[in-house]
Amino acid sequence: MNIKSSKDFASGLMFMVVGAAFAWGATSYSIGTAARMGPGYFPLMLGVLLAVLGMVVTFNSLVLERVGSQSIGKWAWKPLGFIIGANLIFGVCLGGVPAIGLKPLGLIVGIYALTFVASMAEDGWKVLNTFILSTALAVISYLAFIKLLNLQFPVWPAYFTA
Repeated sequence: MNIKSSKDFASGLMFMVVGAAFAWGATSYSIGTAARMGPGYFPLMLGVLLAVLGMVVTFNSLVLERVGSQSIGKWAWKPLGFIIGANLIFGVCLGGVPAIGLKPLGLIVGIYALTFVASMAEDGWKVLNTFILSTALAVISYLAFIKLLNLQFPVWPAYFTA
């Protein structure tokens, strides 16, 4: 077996692993049918589609010769750290950390924190652009999740509403 595109091969494997993990995780929920979907239906279908996409990409990496195909480069640790850190900070802002007594900081603070930390992954990031983006995301998220969908989670820090 000769790998003709190592980037496509690695991407395909990643898609297959993530898709299989989602599909497997969804089996612990009620799946239902297409007419009466259970909570596990969408993650199962999404996982299966992602795994199939991974198979197609992996197959193509073994069969199709790419012009200018390159090997996989070094890991970009700085952006990876900022992106993962931003998601963790968002989770902490949204749910708090009861074990240490940190109350939830709410959706709006979480979105600003997520956007600012994730934007630091970019070389030469600008504070004004990030502020405009985070404000737009906060307004859209508030309208979509709180007003339209009526989801029940904290919007503002607990000490603002108490």
